[in-house]
Amino acid sequence: MSSELDRTRPVWRQVAAAIAARIADGTYPVGAKVPSVVELSTEFGIAASTAQKALSHLKAEGLVRAEVGLGSFVAERPAEA
Repeated sequence: MSSELDRTRPVWRQVAAAIAARIADGTYPVGAKVPSVVELSTEFGIAASTAQKALSHLKAEGLVRAEVGLGSFVAERPAEA
């Protein structure tokens, strides 16, 4: 995946959208570890605080869950009716 970012839109939203797309397409299946703050910072060429904001957003959306000392993982999604 290209890590080209549009600097006219909030970068953290673009990173969060990229990770959400990877979850949706199965690149990161349920239970899989998602990249760490450091890994996202390196991949996208962004500050750690920006990567953290993207992961926090994904957690708030229920797409990922964080486990202290282990990292962030793709969360189970409730079955859609």
